[in-house]
Amino acid sequence: MEHSLSDYNFEFPKELIASRTAGKGKTHILYCPRHGGERRIMKAPEIVELFRPGDCLVVNNTKVIPARLYGETLHGGKVETLLVQALIPAENGNARYEAQVRPGKAFQIGRVLNIAGVETTVEDIREDGARVLRFAVTPVELEAVMNAQGHVPLPPYIDRPDDEDDKKAYQTIFAKYAGAVAAPTASLHFSEQMLADLKAKGVSVAEVTLHVGPGTFQNISVEDFTQHKMHGEHYELTKENSDIINKAKREGGRIVTVGTTSTRVVETIADANGFLKPQKGVTHAFFYPGYKYKVIDGLLTNFHWPKSSLILLVSAFYGRENTLDAYKMAVENRLKLFSYGDGMLIL
Repeated sequence: MEHSLSDYNFEFPKELIASRTAGKGKTHILYCPRHGGERRIMKAPEIVELFRPGDCLVVNNTKVIPARLYGETLHGGKVETLLVQALIPAENGNARYEAQVRPGKAFQIGRVLNIAGVETTVEDIREDGARVLRFAVTPVELEAVMNAQGHVPLPPYIDRPDDEDDKKAYQTIFAKYAGAVAAPTASLHFSEQMLADLKAKGVSVAEVTLHVGPGTFQNISVEDFTQHKMHGEHYELTKENSDIINKAKREGGRIVTVGTTSTRVVETIADANGFLKPQKGVTHAFFYPGYKYKVIDGLLTNFHWPKSSLILLVSAFYGRENTLDAYKMAVENRLKLFSYGDGMLIL
C-alpha cells in the first residue's frame, strides 16, 4: 500500500530519548541539505551561518500553561486532569475547560470533584472521551490556581515527574500567548544570542500563534494513514507578521519555519502562490508525502516519534528515504531524540 504507516517506522535505543534538555543554544542540529549534499552535525549556534540576509524565520509564540492539575473525588480517590482548551465561561462567569482526565470512571456527568482545591463539576463527555469541566472560580482565578499548583505537561514518553527546572526549560524564548499544553519544541534550540546573531545578519523573524494540543502526541491507529483525522488546534497570524513573511517571499528570501506547528499555520493559510493574509481559526491540516508545500523553503524540526503525523509532515517536505536516512544517522551518532532532544535543519 502506497500510504502504509509501517513505512515510517524506525528503531532507536530508549536511552536516546532526552529526559532533560541540554539548554537553549546547547543542542546539536543535523543539517540536511534539501537538494542533495552531505548531511553534517553542527552545534546549534553554528546554524546561523547557513542563513542569508533576506531569509525569514517563522516561529510559534505560544506559551505552555501548567495544565496538569491533581485532585480527588468526594470519597478521597486520586484524580488527574490535563486542561486542554478553555471554553466559553458559564453564565455565572465560572471557568470551563475541555480536559483529558483519569481515571475516566471518576468523571461521570454531574459528578463533583475537588481539583487543586477548586470545586469542579463534570458537565459533558465528548466523543473522544474528553470531559467538559466547570470550575467554581472565574478564568482569572483558575489561572492563578494553575500557576500556583499546576504541573508542566511533559510529553508522555518523558518518564519522570516535572520539576522546577521544566518551568523554564519547556518554554521557548518566543513564548508570549498562553494556551499550549505542549511546547513547540523546535524553538527550544534557540538562545537569545542566536536570535540576535540571525537578526544582525539580516534575517527577519515572523511570529505565528498555534496553541499545541495533546493531539500532537496522538498515535495514528490506521495503517492507511490518509484515513487519520487530525485534532484541531487554534491558530492566529496577524497582519504585521503576514507582511513580514510576504515581503521576504517577494524579495527572494527563503521562508524557514521553526517546527511542525509554524509549518501547519502558514501552509493552512497560504494561497496557491504561497502568500499569506492575516487570519485566525482552527486547523486540522494533515501533511503527508504527496503534499506540495506552498510557502516554506526550509524547516527546523526535532526528531519525531516513529509512525507519527509529525514524521509524515517532515517526509512530505524532505522525502521518505531522506528522512529515514537522516534519522538513522542521528541514531548512529547518538543524537538525543524527541521534545527535549536535538534537531534537524532541512534547507
